Amino acid sequence: MIETPAARSANTFGTVVPAMVTPFTDDGGLDLVSAQKLANHLVDEGADGLVITGTTGETSTLLDEENVAMFEAVVEAVGGRAKVIAGTGMNDTGHSVHLSQLAAKTGVDGLLLVTPYYNKPNQAGIRAHFETIASATDLPVMLYDIPGRSVMPINPDTIIALAQHPNIAALKDAKGDFQSTTLVAANTDLDIYSGEDSLTMPLMTLGAVGVVSVTAHVATRLYRRMVDAMLAGDLAAAQALHFELDPYQRAVMTHIQGAVSAKTILNWQGILPNSVVRLPLVEATEDEKTIIRADLAEAGLTF
Repeated sequence: MIETPAARSANTFGTVVPAMVTPFTDDGGLDLVSAQKLANHLVDEGADGLVITGTTGETSTLLDEENVAMFEAVVEAVGGRAKVIAGTGMNDTGHSVHLSQLAAKTGVDGLLLVTPYYNKPNQAGIRAHFETIASATDLPVMLYDIPGRSVMPINPDTIIALAQHPNIAALKDAKGDFQSTTLVAANTDLDIYSGEDSLTMPLMTLGAVGVVSVTAHVATRLYRRMVDAMLAGDLAAAQALHFELDPYQRAVMTHIQGAVSAKTILNWQGILPNSVVRLPLVEATEDEKTIIRADLAEAGLTF
């Protein structure tokens, strides 16, 4: 086991961490009132961390001042009750440094940094990118490995090297490569989080501490119970909850982009006043809504 400088604990980022959507007004402006309402709702339901303006938060469509406004609003709403993690990862290292430094001034508890997308850097570039941003503030960092979006994976050797940085404390694993995750878990003390909702239980069997989830917008309590069962070693209870979560996960994650489906369902539940997204995302069609409703009906939810 590689010894790293930072003292690590699941309390750094929480264990059930919704990747929160960014609410918009009917005309597409930032809706901070709804953001605070949603943050409080998720924490009341059992979330102990929130990722703000990550991929699901449509960060690529937000101005820096909108990102900062979201960080400030959510810290004001739930700071002290849950960890607030700012999504500040971009494909421009300098811009990500700048936004991370702005985020640090808002009182957030940590940063989520995604692999630089579109540029297709090699592993040396990926490592330098993360180390540069992680060194720009004193905040703990969660790396986000999602080659389905970024094209380039963070190779296990790169993650193991990055784990020696004093501020890099966790990994959101959305790679879907169990062997890669095994190597990382065996050779670092990073807190590993499932970045694939449906793989939460399997990843926790090898030591993951929780999940950063889109589906947790609509099934927070079930994720809370499943994660707690796994942390307590109650595999039978966790397995039953894993199966119970399946229709929710299909509804949110398998038909349309997660931010779109999550906002659609939150609007049906009356938690958000609309389901507005920003281009290039578009709202769900009636046919897509019908499919989502069918999955939710399996879970006992009807709209």
